[in-house]
Amino acid sequence: MLIFLRPDADSAARERVIALLRSEGIRALHREIGGYPLVEAPSAADPLRDRIAALPGVERIETGLAVYRLAEGRAPEGENGRGIRAGSAVFGNGSFAVIAGPCAVEGREVLLEIAAAVRAAGAGMLRGGAFKPRTSPYSFPGLGEEGLRALREASDRTGLPVVTEVMDAREIPLVSRHADMLQVGSRNMQNFTLLAELGRQPKPVLLKRGMAATLTELLAAAEYVLAGGNRQVVLCERGVRTFGDETRNTLDLAAVPALRTMTHLPVIVDPSHATGRAELVRPLARAAAAAGADGVMVEVHVRPEESLCDARQAILPAELEALVCECQSIRSLLRSGASLLTEA
Repeated sequence: MLIFLRPDADSAARERVIALLRSEGIRALHREIGGYPLVEAPSAADPLRDRIAALPGVERIETGLAVYRLAEGRAPEGENGRGIRAGSAVFGNGSFAVIAGPCAVEGREVLLEIAAAVRAAGAGMLRGGAFKPRTSPYSFPGLGEEGLRALREASDRTGLPVVTEVMDAREIPLVSRHADMLQVGSRNMQNFTLLAELGRQPKPVLLKRGMAATLTELLAAAEYVLAGGNRQVVLCERGVRTFGDETRNTLDLAAVPALRTMTHLPVIVDPSHATGRAELVRPLARAAAAAGADGVMVEVHVRPEESLCDARQAILPAELEALVCECQSIRSLLRSGASLLTEA
């Protein structure tokens, strides 16, 4: 069990907890995570837990395996979490962010072309993979540092902030030099060494839900970043693996309002990876906006048929422009409806 002490608790409060546990023959360890002092010990019987909870300085006792102390807290009504900034892009606090770009950076010229088109279509952030975790080792793995340099140039030319994936804790300094936001992909959602290191650096983090992860596991993963001191985490629902094979994954739109009751962190949706089908991206982006998401992340390419990565799910810039307008209209309608209900 984890015994959380109040942030202002003194050492005497901690020692009282440890002394009580030791008097019952229970070994206890003292730690501090994310600025919160806690005492860790094996689970105890209810009467002992009640005695511990009554001690001065004890805030709460948790016995579950996945505890998300810093990520918890329902998002305020009328806002989708607290606002988090990545360059000029804002996540939460009533904003709706649109991230768009190719699955992978395939070359400088085509990326600059896509970035200009994404900007013209109304998106507020550029995405593109420089390092790509592919299922097969023979698939295109990205251009690495060359891709990062291309992303930075595209950002400088268009003014769009950049988000790109980091796959290894050792690559964080390199990726941070070029990106405004660091993405953790679904395959790395529980790469705890990577998450802990991301918590010790200042750039905002986009954390994608694992393809077989529960919402509690997603929040526990976010806790690793938050506990390291970095409180700038945005969650991303990107589809989970089910028995259905009509789409690449099954988009769990219920995750959006469910997370709103569980956490203050902003939540966006990636309908491209969820479906793997370009024709389904716009309808599900609209659904995400209606469900209360803080934004969407979509794959865009000027010539999808030439894409080296996930060509079937990339939409054209004209479709992105329509998507941006549709999502903005839905959000405006929801705000108007909320105002009418409040006035009534």
